Amino acid sequence: MSGDNQIRIGLITCKNIVRKLSRAINLSLNATISAIATTSSIEEAKSFTKSNNFPPNTKIHSSYESLLEDPDVDAVYFPIPTRLHLEWAVRAARKGKHILLDKPVALNVSEFDQIVEACAVNGVQFMDGTQWMHNPRTYKIKEFVNDLESFGLTKTVHSCFSFAANEDFLKHDIRVKPGLDGLGALGDAGWYTIQAILLANDFKLPKTVAALPGFVLNDAGIVLACGALFNWEEGISGTIYCSFLANLTMEITAIGTKGTLRVHDFVIPYRETEAAFTTSARGCVSEHKVMTELPQEACMVIEFARLVGEIKYRGAKPDGFWLSISRKTQLLVDAVKESIDNNLEPVFLSGR
Repeated sequence: MSGDNQIRIGLITCKNIVRKLSRAINLSLNATISAIATTSSIEEAKSFTKSNNFPPNTKIHSSYESLLEDPDVDAVYFPIPTRLHLEWAVRAARKGKHILLDKPVALNVSEFDQIVEACAVNGVQFMDGTQWMHNPRTYKIKEFVNDLESFGLTKTVHSCFSFAANEDFLKHDIRVKPGLDGLGALGDAGWYTIQAILLANDFKLPKTVAALPGFVLNDAGIVLACGALFNWEEGISGTIYCSFLANLTMEITAIGTKGTLRVHDFVIPYRETEAAFTTSARGCVSEHKVMTELPQEACMVIEFARLVGEIKYRGAKPDGFWLSISRKTQLLVDAVKESIDNNLEPVFLSGR
């Protein structure tokens, strides 16, 4: 794709969190970095753009507002604290900027619905920054669990994402600060696990959600670890576990009437150029390897830029697929949090 047709992405903040995404944009032929906004010094921002191989003509803005006014920015990536998502995503949508927003997408689904409305009114594409969903392996996983001959009907699915955070993280990271991100491990690691169990159930919402005993909160009431049970109409069940306090684990196990799926590194593959999963069906265990030319974050950027390009160059309407998955995930995060806050009482999702 020529440079004239690339989607021009602006980055909010020049913190370390954008390094991975900036590399992904550089690897994506249909996207380019056009601007960055900084709340630090311009000189520091210039150094950051140079060390991360930003295009030499990247504009540096001294405020978020200035970047949103930039006519040479088509879309904005927001790696900012969750508590700021509502304000800045709505502002971006009103300026006609397409939105790539880090997860969790909001503090609750009510806030997210305001973002959804702003995107709809202004014809803006939305996608959350859950990278593993765009890995070519994920499409193969979905094919298997939807295969009635090899996998059958889903009976149960279990997903876990945990890592043992150090003392500095547990005291100072934004994910454990109520003034910055009130959802803790549930909104961070739990987001991945909830999307995993949704994927195994063709993104159908469960009937009930209940947090499990043994959840851990810090002194500010932020979730550091928790588990939850999900039940669907057809007798299907699922569980998640997410934690900042346990050994690194990134697992999915899905069991159907005819087959089983196991993934051991679903969030971030152990190898950038290949991703594996195991299936068992009809008494046969198979190891599958999916080769990947690009890292999963670049796959995400390419898909986002493709959708934005459909709107910009072909007059298409925003695609609602990724937005709908974000909303369902947020709804289940909210339900787990509600159950924790109400002595593990189950939450019924009918009509939500």
